[in-house]
Amino acid sequence: MDLNLYPTLPNKKDFRIGVLGSGFIVNECHLVAYRKAGFNPVAIASRDREHAAKAASRHGIPRVHDSYEALLDDSTVEVLDIAVPPNALLGLIKQACGRRTVKGILAQKPLGVNYAEAVEAVRACEDAGITLAVNQNMRYDHSVRAAKTLLQNGTIGEPVIATIDMRAIPHWQPWQKELGWATLRIMSIHHLDTFRYWFGEPERIYCSTRPDPRTTFPHTDGICTYILEYANGLRCIAIDDTWTGPAREGCPADLGIKWRIEGLNGLAIGTIGWCHEPYTTPSTIQYASKGQHGFEAPVWPEGWFPDAFAGTMAELLCALEHGIPPSISGRDNLKTMALVEAAYLSAESHEALSLVASEEHSHALAKRPLPIPVCVR
Repeated sequence: MDLNLYPTLPNKKDFRIGVLGSGFIVNECHLVAYRKAGFNPVAIASRDREHAAKAASRHGIPRVHDSYEALLDDSTVEVLDIAVPPNALLGLIKQACGRRTVKGILAQKPLGVNYAEAVEAVRACEDAGITLAVNQNMRYDHSVRAAKTLLQNGTIGEPVIATIDMRAIPHWQPWQKELGWATLRIMSIHHLDTFRYWFGEPERIYCSTRPDPRTTFPHTDGICTYILEYANGLRCIAIDDTWTGPAREGCPADLGIKWRIEGLNGLAIGTIGWCHEPYTTPSTIQYASKGQHGFEAPVWPEGWFPDAFAGTMAELLCALEHGIPPSISGRDNLKTMALVEAAYLSAESHEALSLVASEEHSHALAKRPLPIPVCVR
């Protein structure tokens, strides 16, 4: 069975890409994946020029700019890859939109520090005629794509219940201490977006959180559990556990990310390779339908990190090539950002929140100004 593991690549691979940022995710994922896919990064800048120069040397990027602003002034750049902390993202997007020189922007997730900032980013790009895509790269993990194919082709049948169970210890970034968040906007956003990718828009969310005992900076969302309720009865449940027991304090560790989709016709079970050693470990899937005597278990050599990162840039480049919105457009991502926002509100109020129905939400987003999502008890 063709599980559609790999994204469609653009026919035109020589779009000139300028990269803002030179941290781990750029060095170990973006630029590695872009070179493997044959894309064309031509310029890079970061807060630390020396760090940007090292990334340029490693990945064969011809131009290193002294500052973000200098790269934004480079009129030869056609596409921006912005991989900076969320509290710096909106400002750079607005600066790029003010110059109106680039055709497209791939922005790191989360798209700003909250939903309101995401709305500003979407509006700025639309006003400037710039195509905005958001780097929701878990959609391009190979097991996640395979599961989507099984849902589309009827192998699983109508979904009944789906779960994502993360027992992993992420590396928190210094800016998270400043912003005061841990998991919901960093890891859970991947899982909320994946549920949307698989199943569409839920009606309600209930979220409960507690601090992670290992994380020293003040936060509320260290360990997160949430339930998404769908109109057809489907329930999606996630546990995002960054404690995982005292795995760093002397206890044997049991780390991993597992997902499971149970349908009326079949079952699919997967793992995400990112949290294994090495982080390039491929993800896995097993699936079966009624009447089979065992599970199908295809394998592939690529991993979420770094290979899925070619998919998000490919989506943007294909959109530019064909003049169509990317599936990971800024507008689409507002629905993921709304879910994240609702998760925080639900955890604070200890109540389930109903989201705007997807048709209403889409209609509202077509108007201006773009609204803050309506959440009701």
